[in-house]
Amino acid sequence: MLTSAPDSAPLLHLQGVSAGYGRIGVLEGIDLTIRKGEIVALLGPNGAGKSTLLKAISGLLPRSGRLSFGGVDISTAGPRETVRLGLVHVVEGHRVFTQQSVHDNLLLAGYGLPRGEISARVEEALGFFPEIAAKRADRAATLSGGQQQMLAVAQGLVRRPRLLMLDEPSAGLSPVLVDRVLAAAAQLRDAGTAVLLVEQLIEKALALADRVYALARGSIVLEARADEAGLAQRLEQAYFGQGAHAPLSPDGGSPAQR
Repeated sequence: MLTSAPDSAPLLHLQGVSAGYGRIGVLEGIDLTIRKGEIVALLGPNGAGKSTLLKAISGLLPRSGRLSFGGVDISTAGPRETVRLGLVHVVEGHRVFTQQSVHDNLLLAGYGLPRGEISARVEEALGFFPEIAAKRADRAATLSGGQQQMLAVAQGLVRRPRLLMLDEPSAGLSPVLVDRVLAAAAQLRDAGTAVLLVEQLIEKALALADRVYALARGSIVLEARADEAGLAQRLEQAYFGQGAHAPLSPDGGSPAQR
């Protein structure tokens, strides 16, 4: 059963979270916090466990440890419960219904919402992406890869999320379309929606994000403000295990400088 926590709690808070696939452990002791209206980039090398962490947060994978969202304990919540609370996960790979129209894809994303609200939410989501709004009657199979990615993000927006988790939205996209998708994330932040972004394009992620976590070998190895001087070098060190395992304090200094 979901239980409430104090109103002062962060939007998303993970403490000691571990997860994996069957007997194969991937994540160990993850601590992470996201506040309302901020973009947090989750970076790391391939195989670090980034997608696994998003799946654990949204309830697609079993996990241990403590997770809270919006002051509610979601440690044992499944995907249906997390979506209902406003936590939306856009998985990697343009997962859309290719034989359905753009409009029908968005209607399906709103399944379970009050009937009188769905049309308005669909139009609201399409407003972020004029490219696919013009193709609302077309089958998703006829869209380019970039347009399918836009549709996948728009599906998440139909739920009016409090937190939108994007797993490598730039994968397979041209630079122009990457910028278009990431610009939508910036618009969401301006409107008060938090975003957790998994991205391989480090420079673009850092330009967009407020804070960054680096994940390597299933553990958080760095936490910092995205505008911190020398962050690119620290990320490289963290990826390869060269002494960057101590997270920064919230003001950007090392623990010894607190």
